[in-house]
Amino acid sequence: MGSNNVINITFPDGSVKEFPKGVTPLKIAESISKGLAEDILVAEVNRQLVDLTTPIEENSYVKFYKFGDEEGKKVYWHSTSHIMAQAIEELFPGAKFGVGPAIENGFYYDVDSEHKFTDEDLKKIEQRMIEIAKRDLKTQREEMKHDDAIKYFKSKRVDPYKVEILEEIAKEPIVSLYHQGGFTDLCRGPHMPTTAKLKNVKLLSVSGSYWRGDSNRKQLQRIYGISFPKKKELDDFINLLEEAKKRDHRKIGKELELFMFHEVSPGTPFWLPNGMILFKELEKYWREIHEKSGYDEINTPILVKDILFEQSGHLAHYKENMFRVDDGEETYYLKPMNCPEATLVYSSQMRSYKDLPIRLSEIGRLHRNELRGAVGGMLRVRQITMDDAHIFCTPEQIQQEITGVMQLVKTFYALFEFKPFFYLSTRPDDALGSKETWDQAEAALAAALKANDIEYEVKEKEGAFYGPKIDVNIKDALNRDWQIATIQLDYQFPERFDLTYEGSDGHKHRPIMVHRAIFGS
Repeated sequence: MGSNNVINITFPDGSVKEFPKGVTPLKIAESISKGLAEDILVAEVNRQLVDLTTPIEENSYVKFYKFGDEEGKKVYWHSTSHIMAQAIEELFPGAKFGVGPAIENGFYYDVDSEHKFTDEDLKKIEQRMIEIAKRDLKTQREEMKHDDAIKYFKSKRVDPYKVEILEEIAKEPIVSLYHQGGFTDLCRGPHMPTTAKLKNVKLLSVSGSYWRGDSNRKQLQRIYGISFPKKKELDDFINLLEEAKKRDHRKIGKELELFMFHEVSPGTPFWLPNGMILFKELEKYWREIHEKSGYDEINTPILVKDILFEQSGHLAHYKENMFRVDDGEETYYLKPMNCPEATLVYSSQMRSYKDLPIRLSEIGRLHRNELRGAVGGMLRVRQITMDDAHIFCTPEQIQQEITGVMQLVKTFYALFEFKPFFYLSTRPDDALGSKETWDQAEAALAAALKANDIEYEVKEKEGAFYGPKIDVNIKDALNRDWQIATIQLDYQFPERFDLTYEGSDGHKHRPIMVHRAIFGS
């Protein structure tokens, strides 16, 4: 074989092996072992995830992912969502499809259908999905010119949602479609090479979901599901769901008479006498540990003029989640966050470097206009009590203050035998301020995590619009992941509210603002 027909494949362990030009990741895996080829779900070629059937034409770095890897799960679940859409199209002709992503535990697809799906329908769809899996349909990726894809979804498979998505990505000259049997979907991929390995599936629920999350758009039906490579994994998950129902906080809250809900105030808890015993004990402990840690407690108004939220940026970035109150010619909002008012308390008098750090804590009542379809029990509500605090410090004090907050988090979580997991959430697309200040803030948080020997993962683009954050997650008794505490580093609010302190040099300087909550809510 001539050298022009041979390429070098480099593996994660640094080893290099020759293969014929055009070899696929699946063929490479088969050359290593049959077991590996059976287990892998997706490949990374030169840092890009690709289908296992993608030909490799040049010297490349190759890495494989299995179901135990996050990348593997996403491809497995997203591929299953395509099978679900195909089953729905076969059973309920005329259905249109929004988006069908992999999520933390499984997948969903948003469906526009005249038929209102019931639990019985979910069982029928599930059976059809198993049948489609057994057909062993090969997945084919087709790259198509953008305009041709629009024509396709306007004529061959009429779907206004796919057309709308294509119109939003008009700058992309080439898009990809995936075919399996008689079903085609607009998708970036990658996907499983065949439907054969996607037969252990369970559809979980159906709920309403506005297209694009916009309550002014049509409400679609969102069907949730999950799948696993092995039947035992699916059985274990279903058993876990049954255990979860027994431990559902809404069931326990009713049995122990802790809280209730009423239609006069949707998504807002009524705390009952037994619940208030817990509520007050938590507040009591919270005040004890904060007083010991040098925090001063404040209390700020719930109803605030719009000018404050205009200055903070909330009206530009968060308006749809805020409750508006009109009073004659003036407009007010119920506060969704405590932070803008904390800046007013800080700026109510001259501050010196000798005063810093200033730690202002607040048990604040907040209101957020969550969509009715999104609220559920205590996990998503419209009225929350936030155990908030805002620290104003010098740049030199950032690390010690972040360390102090993380020690508080560990102390509090140890009381409940929670094991915290840490994440660094970075600059989102709609961020305020310059990339330079964001880079400084992200570096400062990373340095604080490393200084405390804390392992963490990065969540790209999931920071708040005003600053990056450390998110602290826990797992519950059923091994489910929940984000509770958050620590946010903010260079933007001090700038927007013109916060200053007099430095040792006699000049004015900007403080750094740390937002943090320990309970979460």
